[in-house]
Amino acid sequence: MRDNLDLAASAQELADAAPTGSIDRAAATSVAITLATTRDIDSARKTLDGVTPAEVREAALALFDRLATADA
Repeated sequence: MRDNLDLAASAQELADAAPTGSIDRAAATSVAITLATTRDIDSARKTLDGVTPAEVREAALALFDRLATADA
């Protein structure tokens, strides 16, 4: 299983590839920052529950779930 920093790097790559101003870019950036600044995967998931607006939160949680389960 990959650690938070590995997952953060993957999320950052997705953010960099997404169009500027898009929901996907905002979501991937949120996931990257959250993973890079939290201690473990559970803390990151809980932190993402506070992302606003709701459409960015939903996209971020979906991306987080995809990244977190990719190696499971």
